[in-house]
Amino acid sequence: MNRYRDWLEQAKRDLERAHIDLKYEYWEWACFTSQQAAEKAVKALLMQRGYTVWGHSVSAMLRRFSEEVPVPEELIAQAQLLDTFYIPTRYPNGFSEGKPADYYSRRQAQEAVDAATDIIRFCEDLLPQSG
Repeated sequence: MNRYRDWLEQAKRDLERAHIDLKYEYWEWACFTSQQAAEKAVKALLMQRGYTVWGHSVSAMLRRFSEEVPVPEELIAQAQLLDTFYIPTRYPNGFSEGKPADYYSRRQAQEAVDAATDIIRFCEDLLPQSG
């Protein structure tokens, strides 16, 4: 059974959560949740096409997919941005001092949400509308 729809629906839910994090000024969580949303959407796309998918790098997964369908360079750049949010947004030892919340801003969070939105849209456009 191919569960790509479950992954896509969770990606969209994660993006909704990122909007909530943005609204309440949890910049680091908006960045991380956006990364998660994009990762799950790309995994949904790859799964639907029969790929076995491991790892968390959105840009690496999109590059892999670009062997089948052209992926715009701007989308790869957005994925690279999101990749930088996977670990340091959550752990204090990602920085020499302070907590992750000290290192993220509204601008970064908005860029992350925008990047995830674009990546999800790209994936949805390539996925079947039903089933």
